[in-house]
Amino acid sequence: MTGGTSRWRRSTGDATDDGAFLQGRIRLFLQVLLGFFAVFGLFGMGKVIALATGALDPGPFGDPHEQYRRALGSELVLIGIVVGLSIEQWWLKKPRDVRFLELYEWVGTAAGCATVAQVARLLPDGAPPLAAVLPVTLILVLRAGVVPSRASATLWLGMVVTVVVTYVVDRYGPRPLNPALAPYLWMVVAIWGSAFAVATAVVSRVIYGLHSEVREARKLGNYTLDDKLGEGGMGEVYLAHHALLKRPTAIKLLPPEKVGAQTVARFEREVIELSRLCHPNTVAIYDFGHTPDGIFYFAMEYLDGIDLEVLVDIDGRQSPGRVIHILAQVADALAEAHDKGLVHRDIKPANVVLCHRGGIPDMAKVVDFGLVKDIRPGAAELSTAEMITGTPAFMAPEALTRPDEMDGRADIYGLGGLAYYLLTGENVFSGNTLVEICGHHLHSEPEPPSRRGQPVPADLEAVVLRCLSKKPEDRYPDARSLRRAMLACEAAKDWSEEEAEQWWRTHHDAVAEARAQRRPPTQSPTELAVELAERTERTASAVA
Repeated sequence: MTGGTSRWRRSTGDATDDGAFLQGRIRLFLQVLLGFFAVFGLFGMGKVIALATGALDPGPFGDPHEQYRRALGSELVLIGIVVGLSIEQWWLKKPRDVRFLELYEWVGTAAGCATVAQVARLLPDGAPPLAAVLPVTLILVLRAGVVPSRASATLWLGMVVTVVVTYVVDRYGPRPLNPALAPYLWMVVAIWGSAFAVATAVVSRVIYGLHSEVREARKLGNYTLDDKLGEGGMGEVYLAHHALLKRPTAIKLLPPEKVGAQTVARFEREVIELSRLCHPNTVAIYDFGHTPDGIFYFAMEYLDGIDLEVLVDIDGRQSPGRVIHILAQVADALAEAHDKGLVHRDIKPANVVLCHRGGIPDMAKVVDFGLVKDIRPGAAELSTAEMITGTPAFMAPEALTRPDEMDGRADIYGLGGLAYYLLTGENVFSGNTLVEICGHHLHSEPEPPSRRGQPVPADLEAVVLRCLSKKPEDRYPDARSLRRAMLACEAAKDWSEEEAEQWWRTHHDAVAEARAQRRPPTQSPTELAVELAERTERTASAVA
């Protein structure tokens, strides 16, 4: 075991994470065993009690010495269960050193098998000796599938256990009805025990090999992937951490089968451009690159919060004061992007994350610049000019008619739709088809949000409706103007930091549940390898 997991630890390059993983697997192994053998131990004790009270015919158990021998076997099994339960509930819940875990698991498995082999004491004479071997082989097979170990370590453990079980069965096990077979009893147990030891070594080799291949095949530079956060049409997002800094990071992967060369080039430019943005309300980009098998990725700030769509799902319409507080931050972040010639083009509830970060409640973060457009003179356009991009429910009219002429005012329209959604819990326009929704954006005047069932201050309503003007020139000229207009509304002072703190405390459980429902099942820690040379060459080409 020691040699196997040491090699496994070196392959990952992170002993702390491997220790936590190994510790978790040992706990799982022990929990399953406790369940199995609690039944065996209780059954044995129940049988002995029934014999002692006369509720069960002694039969072959009539000899008092035999009753004592079998009672002792049950007690040993139960003592082992109690000890194992104590270790699982206390000792293994605390972080432990990897090397000590390896030694503990190997010795503990051998000792556990020796204890469980005491079931041989419960068997009446004439019973097949393999009945005492089966519980032990169950332990070894389960260990091979759950605990990471090299085949050689598993084989050695199996052979040691076979020797112990052979001795216990030969010394305390049932006697054959034919006395002539007694000298050969140990041979049957040893042969079958050795066969099971070889079989578990094969299982361990396959499982260990697959585990190592997965971990090596999914190493991403200095980042280790932990849990899958979500999946969309363009790729997958994982929670990860840096190997040295241990900083939580979100990694977005774009598999080659899901994106073409043009899309990859556009995302590379997106990352390069976004790396110039440093506003606190814009998600931070840390790194990007390609894996040798063509998977594009970029690493960004991990936001442990909820997007505005989830906010409305769990808390309904938001107060005017809070809407102003949130969208003023979004407008401020977009102002920096617009100053640098970048238009987001996909402002919607799912692309604004609200979190409690750095002691600041209700911090808004603008995310997902996958459709960003560079409107600086001479900037290369990596998407087709005639292509309609964005989310129909929040798409500006010019995005449908003149996508090549869009500027920052398209994001102003999206902000108006976002404000409308937060105030009413509904989109500005709805329809049975996308064509119908797009038609409303082009020709229909939005219904004032105050008519959707909740009072909205007149000054804030006027700001929202101006953002939703059909013509770009009728909207606010830039994001800073919009932000000033929002903060000038009477309701801007109606939301305080204390109220925000109280909201996060009150809705802590609902927020955690919402995040858990949107997150796929937890996976084992994984890693990916990165081709840094290719990334450097492509970065230079993109910047040029």
